[in-house]
Amino acid sequence: SQIEKLKQELIDLKQQAQKEMKQLADYYAQQIKEVEEKFQKKVGEIGQIQLERKLIKEFRREKAAMEKVLEDVKSMEISNRRDQEGVVRLERRFLEEKKRLEEDVEKKQIMMAETAQCEAVLQLKSTGREVFKENVCLHGAFAYQLKETMELQKIKQKLEEDKTVLLQEKETNEGLIQKKILQINRQKAQIGDLQRKVAKLEIALCRMTRESERQTQKTQHQALRENQASMVEIKKLQQLLEMKDREMNRVKKLARNILNERTEVERFFLDALEHVKQEIIKHYKKKVQTAYYRKVMEACAGKEEFPKIKTLKSNINSTNSVYRDLEEAEKCYW
Repeated sequence: SQIEKLKQELIDLKQQAQKEMKQLADYYAQQIKEVEEKFQKKVGEIGQIQLERKLIKEFRREKAAMEKVLEDVKSMEISNRRDQEGVVRLERRFLEEKKRLEEDVEKKQIMMAETAQCEAVLQLKSTGREVFKENVCLHGAFAYQLKETMELQKIKQKLEEDKTVLLQEKETNEGLIQKKILQINRQKAQIGDLQRKVAKLEIALCRMTRESERQTQKTQHQALRENQASMVEIKKLQQLLEMKDREMNRVKKLARNILNERTEVERFFLDALEHVKQEIIKHYKKKVQTAYYRKVMEACAGKEEFPKIKTLKSNINSTNSVYRDLEEAEKCYW
Protein backbone atom coordinates (compact mmCIF):
# COMPACT_ATOMS: atom_id res chain seq x y z
CA SER A 1 0.00 0.00 0.00
CA GLN A 2 0.97 3.69 -0.18
CA ILE A 3 1.64 3.89 3.58
CA GLU A 4 4.00 0.89 3.58
CA LYS A 5 5.79 2.29 0.56
CA LEU A 6 6.30 5.66 2.29
CA LYS A 7 7.49 3.91 5.46
CA GLN A 8 10.01 1.93 3.43
CA GLU A 9 11.22 5.12 1.68
CA LEU A 10 11.63 6.80 5.08
CA ILE A 11 13.63 3.82 6.40
CA ASP A 12 15.79 3.84 3.24
CA LEU A 13 16.44 7.58 3.63
CA LYS A 14 17.44 7.12 7.27
CA GLN A 15 19.76 4.24 6.38
CA GLN A 16 21.26 6.29 3.53
CA ALA A 17 21.83 9.24 5.88
CA GLN A 18 23.47 6.97 8.49
CA LYS A 19 25.65 5.41 5.78
CA GLU A 20 26.77 8.84 4.52
CA MET A 21 27.47 9.99 8.09
CA LYS A 22 29.57 6.85 8.68
CA GLN A 23 31.47 7.44 5.42
CA LEU A 24 32.14 11.05 6.42
CA ALA A 25 33.32 9.95 9.88
CA ASP A 26 35.65 7.33 8.32
CA TYR A 27 36.97 9.91 5.82
CA TYR A 28 37.71 12.48 8.52
CA ALA A 29 39.28 9.80 10.74
CA GLN A 30 41.57 8.83 7.83
CA GLN A 31 42.44 12.51 7.23
CA ILE A 32 43.24 12.97 10.94
CA LYS A 33 45.38 9.80 10.91
CA GLU A 34 47.35 11.04 7.87
CA VAL A 35 47.88 14.45 9.51
CA GLU A 36 49.08 12.72 12.72
CA GLU A 37 51.50 10.53 10.71
CA LYS A 38 52.88 13.63 8.94
CA PHE A 39 53.19 15.36 12.32
CA GLN A 40 55.10 12.40 13.81
CA LYS A 41 57.40 12.42 10.76
CA LYS A 42 58.04 16.15 11.22
CA VAL A 43 58.71 15.54 14.94
CA GLY A 44 61.31 12.89 14.01
CA GLU A 45 63.01 15.26 11.56
CA ILE A 46 63.00 18.03 14.16
CA GLY A 47 64.56 15.60 16.68
CA GLN A 48 67.31 14.78 14.15
CA ILE A 49 67.96 18.49 13.64
CA GLN A 50 68.09 19.05 17.40
CA LEU A 51 70.59 16.18 17.71
CA GLU A 52 72.78 17.75 15.03
CA ARG A 53 72.50 21.09 16.80
CA LYS A 54 73.65 19.37 19.98
CA LEU A 55 76.66 17.96 18.09
CA ILE A 56 77.43 21.44 16.79
CA LYS A 57 77.31 22.80 20.34
CA GLU A 58 79.73 20.03 21.39
CA PHE A 59 82.06 21.00 18.52
CA ARG A 60 81.84 24.63 19.55
CA ARG A 61 82.77 23.74 23.13
CA GLU A 62 85.68 21.62 21.85
CA LYS A 63 86.67 24.49 19.57
CA ALA A 64 86.74 26.87 22.54
CA ALA A 65 88.87 24.35 24.48
CA MET A 66 91.24 23.92 21.54
CA GLU A 67 91.49 27.67 21.10
CA LYS A 68 92.39 27.93 24.80
CA VAL A 69 95.03 25.21 24.33
CA LEU A 70 96.34 27.10 21.31
CA GLU A 71 96.54 30.29 23.36
CA ASP A 72 98.44 28.37 26.05
CA VAL A 73 100.81 26.98 23.41
CA LYS A 74 101.33 30.45 21.98
CA SER A 75 102.02 31.77 25.48
CA MET A 76 104.49 28.92 25.98
CA GLU A 77 106.14 29.77 22.66
CA ILE A 78 106.41 33.42 23.68
CA SER A 79 107.91 32.34 27.03
CA ASN A 80 110.37 30.05 25.22
CA ARG A 81 111.26 32.90 22.89
CA ARG A 82 111.89 35.12 25.90
CA ASP A 83 114.02 32.42 27.53
CA GLN A 84 115.96 32.03 24.30
CA GLU A 85 116.48 35.78 24.11
CA GLY A 86 117.69 35.69 27.74
CA VAL A 87 120.16 32.91 26.83
CA VAL A 88 121.38 34.96 23.88
CA ARG A 89 121.79 38.00 26.12
CA LEU A 90 123.69 35.92 28.72
CA GLU A 91 125.94 34.48 26.00
CA ARG A 92 126.55 37.96 24.69
CA ARG A 93 127.36 39.19 28.23
CA PHE A 94 129.62 36.16 28.78
CA LEU A 95 131.49 36.79 25.56
CA GLU A 96 131.76 40.49 26.29
CA GLU A 97 132.92 39.81 29.86
CA LYS A 98 135.39 37.18 28.64
CA LYS A 99 136.73 39.54 26.02
CA ARG A 100 136.95 42.33 28.59
CA LEU A 101 138.78 40.07 31.07
CA GLU A 102 141.14 38.84 28.39
CA GLU A 103 141.81 42.42 27.36
CA ASP A 104 142.30 43.41 31.00
CA VAL A 105 144.71 40.49 31.55
CA GLU A 106 146.54 41.35 28.37
CA LYS A 107 146.72 45.02 29.36
CA LYS A 108 147.88 44.12 32.86
CA GLN A 109 150.50 41.75 31.46
CA ILE A 110 151.72 44.47 29.09
CA MET A 111 151.64 47.01 31.89
CA MET A 112 153.45 44.61 34.19
CA ALA A 113 156.04 43.87 31.52
CA GLU A 114 156.49 47.52 30.83
CA THR A 115 156.62 48.32 34.54
CA ALA A 116 159.11 45.53 35.13
CA GLN A 117 161.20 46.72 32.22
CA CYS A 118 161.06 50.32 33.41
CA GLU A 119 161.87 49.35 36.98
CA ALA A 120 164.65 47.08 35.71
CA VAL A 121 166.02 49.95 33.69
CA LEU A 122 165.47 52.62 36.32
CA GLN A 123 166.17 50.56 39.40
CA LEU A 124 168.71 48.01 38.46
CA LYS A 125 169.69 48.08 42.08
CA SER A 126 166.30 47.00 43.43
CA THR A 127 166.38 44.16 45.81
CA GLY A 128 165.22 40.65 44.81
CA ARG A 129 162.72 40.81 47.61
CA GLU A 130 160.65 43.49 45.87
CA VAL A 131 160.80 41.60 42.54
CA PHE A 132 159.61 38.41 44.24
CA LYS A 133 156.84 40.31 45.97
CA GLU A 134 155.69 41.79 42.69
CA ASN A 135 155.78 38.38 41.02
CA VAL A 136 153.66 36.96 43.84
CA CYS A 137 151.08 39.72 43.36
CA LEU A 138 151.04 39.14 39.62
CA HIS A 139 150.68 35.41 40.14
CA GLY A 140 147.72 35.97 42.51
CA ALA A 141 146.06 38.32 40.03
CA PHE A 142 146.59 35.84 37.23
CA ALA A 143 145.18 32.99 39.34
CA TYR A 144 142.12 35.13 40.17
CA GLN A 145 141.59 35.95 36.50
CA LEU A 146 142.02 32.28 35.60
CA LYS A 147 139.45 31.27 38.23
CA GLU A 148 136.94 33.79 36.91
CA THR A 149 137.61 32.53 33.40
CA MET A 150 136.89 28.92 34.49
CA GLU A 151 133.67 30.00 36.21
CA LEU A 152 132.61 31.90 33.09
CA GLN A 153 133.32 28.78 31.01
CA LYS A 154 131.14 26.70 33.39
CA ILE A 155 128.38 29.31 33.09
CA LYS A 156 128.77 29.24 29.32
CA GLN A 157 128.55 25.41 29.29
CA LYS A 158 125.44 25.50 31.49
CA LEU A 159 123.89 28.16 29.26
CA GLU A 160 124.67 26.04 26.19
CA GLU A 161 123.01 23.04 27.86
CA ASP A 162 119.99 25.20 28.75
CA LYS A 163 119.97 26.47 25.19
CA THR A 164 119.94 22.88 23.88
CA VAL A 165 117.07 21.95 26.22
CA LEU A 166 115.17 25.08 25.23
CA LEU A 167 115.74 24.34 21.54
CA GLN A 168 114.44 20.79 22.05
CA GLU A 169 111.43 22.12 23.93
CA LYS A 170 110.94 24.69 21.19
CA GLU A 171 110.98 21.96 18.52
CA THR A 172 108.57 19.86 20.61
CA ASN A 173 106.29 22.84 21.16
CA GLU A 174 106.46 23.77 17.49
CA GLY A 175 105.47 20.20 16.54
CA LEU A 176 102.66 20.28 19.12
CA ILE A 177 101.57 23.69 17.84
CA GLN A 178 101.56 22.45 14.23
CA LYS A 179 99.58 19.39 15.30
CA LYS A 180 97.09 21.52 17.23
CA ILE A 181 96.83 23.96 14.32
CA LEU A 182 96.07 21.08 11.93
CA GLN A 183 93.54 19.66 14.37
CA ILE A 184 91.92 23.08 14.82
CA ASN A 185 91.83 23.59 11.04
CA ARG A 186 90.14 20.20 10.63
CA GLN A 187 87.68 21.08 13.38
CA LYS A 188 87.06 24.48 11.79
CA ALA A 189 86.35 22.73 8.49
CA GLN A 190 84.02 20.28 10.26
CA ILE A 191 82.32 23.13 12.10
CA GLY A 192 81.95 25.03 8.83
CA ASP A 193 80.40 21.95 7.20
CA LEU A 194 78.10 21.45 10.18
CA GLN A 195 77.15 25.12 10.19
CA ARG A 196 76.30 24.96 6.49
CA LYS A 197 74.40 21.74 7.12
CA VAL A 198 72.57 23.34 10.06
CA ALA A 199 71.73 26.35 7.90
CA LYS A 200 70.34 24.04 5.22
CA LEU A 201 68.46 22.02 7.85
CA GLU A 202 67.05 25.20 9.40
CA ILE A 203 65.92 26.37 5.96
CA ALA A 204 64.42 22.92 5.29
CA LEU A 205 62.82 22.94 8.75
CA CYS A 206 61.29 26.37 8.15
CA ARG A 207 60.08 25.24 4.74
CA MET A 208 58.69 22.01 6.17
CA THR A 209 57.08 23.91 9.04
CA ARG A 210 55.45 26.33 6.62
CA GLU A 211 54.40 23.44 4.40
CA SER A 212 53.01 21.57 7.40
CA GLU A 213 51.13 24.65 8.59
CA ARG A 214 49.85 25.28 5.08
CA GLN A 215 48.84 21.61 4.71
CA THR A 216 47.17 21.70 8.14
CA GLN A 217 45.28 24.87 7.26
CA LYS A 218 44.34 23.39 3.89
CA THR A 219 43.13 20.19 5.57
CA GLN A 220 41.22 22.19 8.17
CA HIS A 221 39.63 24.38 5.48
CA GLN A 222 38.82 21.32 3.39
CA ALA A 223 37.39 19.54 6.42
CA LEU A 224 35.42 22.68 7.29
CA ARG A 225 34.08 22.95 3.74
CA GLU A 226 33.23 19.25 3.64
CA ASN A 227 31.70 19.51 7.09
CA GLN A 228 29.65 22.48 5.97
CA ALA A 229 28.67 20.58 2.83
CA SER A 230 27.80 17.58 4.99
CA MET A 231 25.79 19.79 7.31
CA VAL A 232 23.98 21.24 4.29
CA GLU A 233 23.37 17.73 2.99
CA ILE A 234 22.22 16.58 6.43
CA LYS A 235 19.98 19.61 6.67
CA LYS A 236 18.55 18.77 3.26
CA LEU A 237 18.03 15.18 4.37
CA GLN A 238 16.40 16.39 7.57
CA GLN A 239 14.15 18.68 5.55
CA LEU A 240 13.40 15.77 3.22
CA LEU A 241 12.66 13.57 6.23
CA GLU A 242 10.43 16.26 7.69
CA MET A 243 8.70 16.59 4.33
CA LYS A 244 8.32 12.81 4.17
CA ASP A 245 7.01 12.82 7.75
CA ARG A 246 4.51 15.50 6.84
CA GLU A 247 3.57 13.58 3.72
CA MET A 248 3.24 10.39 5.75
CA ASN A 249 1.11 12.17 8.32
CA ARG A 250 -1.00 13.51 5.49
CA VAL A 251 -1.22 10.00 4.02
CA LYS A 252 -2.09 8.60 7.45
CA LYS A 253 -4.74 11.24 7.85
CA LEU A 254 -6.00 10.52 4.35
CA ALA A 255 -5.97 6.79 5.08
CA ARG A 256 -7.81 7.39 8.34
CA ASN A 257 -10.37 9.51 6.48
CA ILE A 258 -10.60 6.80 3.83
CA LEU A 259 -11.11 4.19 6.54
CA ASN A 260 -13.73 6.36 8.20
CA GLU A 261 -15.47 6.93 4.87
CA ARG A 262 -15.18 3.22 4.12
CA THR A 263 -16.78 2.41 7.46
CA GLU A 264 -19.64 4.76 6.75
CA VAL A 265 -20.10 3.31 3.24
CA GLU A 266 -19.92 -0.23 4.61
CA ARG A 267 -22.44 0.72 7.27
CA PHE A 268 -24.70 2.25 4.62
CA PHE A 269 -24.18 -0.78 2.40
CA LEU A 270 -24.98 -3.19 5.24
CA ASP A 271 -28.03 -1.17 6.16
CA ALA A 272 -29.11 -1.18 2.54
CA LEU A 273 -28.36 -4.89 2.27
CA GLU A 274 -30.36 -5.56 5.42
CA HIS A 275 -33.18 -3.47 4.07
CA VAL A 276 -33.11 -5.35 0.75
CA LYS A 277 -32.96 -8.61 2.66
CA GLN A 278 -36.02 -7.66 4.68
CA GLU A 279 -37.79 -6.59 1.51
CA ILE A 280 -36.89 -9.89 -0.12
CA ILE A 281 -38.13 -11.77 2.93
CA LYS A 282 -41.27 -9.70 2.97
CA HIS A 283 -41.79 -10.22 -0.78
CA TYR A 284 -41.02 -13.94 -0.48
CA LYS A 285 -43.41 -14.31 2.48
CA LYS A 286 -46.10 -12.54 0.57
CA LYS A 287 -45.49 -14.67 -2.51
CA VAL A 288 -45.40 -17.91 -0.50
CA GLN A 289 -48.46 -16.87 1.46
CA THR A 290 -50.35 -16.07 -1.76
CA ALA A 291 -49.33 -19.38 -3.33
CA TYR A 292 -50.19 -21.26 -0.15
CA TYR A 293 -53.61 -19.61 0.09
CA ARG A 294 -54.23 -20.29 -3.58
CA LYS A 295 -53.40 -23.99 -3.14
CA VAL A 296 -55.66 -24.16 -0.06
CA MET A 297 -58.49 -22.54 -2.02
CA GLU A 298 -58.03 -24.97 -4.89
CA ALA A 299 -57.90 -27.86 -2.42
CA CYS A 300 -61.13 -26.62 -0.86
CA ALA A 301 -62.63 -26.58 -4.33
CA GLY A 302 -61.47 -30.14 -4.81
CA LYS A 303 -59.09 -29.36 -7.58
CA GLU A 304 -55.86 -30.25 -5.74
CA GLU A 305 -54.63 -31.78 -2.55
CA PHE A 306 -54.10 -29.70 0.49
CA PRO A 307 -50.51 -28.41 0.70
CA LYS A 308 -48.24 -29.00 3.67
CA ILE A 309 -48.65 -26.54 6.49
CA LYS A 310 -46.11 -23.77 6.12
CA THR A 311 -45.17 -21.43 8.96
CA LEU A 312 -44.93 -17.80 7.91
CA LYS A 313 -43.37 -16.63 11.21
CA SER A 314 -39.90 -17.31 12.63
CA ASN A 315 -40.17 -20.45 14.74
CA ILE A 316 -37.23 -22.69 15.56
CA ASN A 317 -39.47 -25.72 16.13
CA SER A 318 -41.17 -25.44 12.73
CA THR A 319 -40.09 -27.99 10.13
CA ASN A 320 -41.56 -26.08 7.17
CA SER A 321 -40.94 -22.39 7.70
CA VAL A 322 -40.49 -19.56 5.25
CA TYR A 323 -37.41 -18.40 7.19
CA ARG A 324 -35.84 -21.89 6.93
CA ASP A 325 -36.28 -21.77 3.16
CA LEU A 326 -34.58 -18.36 3.14
CA GLU A 327 -31.69 -19.68 5.27
CA GLU A 328 -31.21 -22.65 2.95
CA ALA A 329 -31.30 -20.34 -0.02
CA GLU A 330 -28.72 -18.03 1.66
CA LYS A 331 -26.45 -21.02 2.34
CA CYS A 332 -26.69 -22.08 -1.26
CA TYR A 333 -25.90 -18.51 -2.34
CA TRP A 334 -22.79 -18.18 -0.21
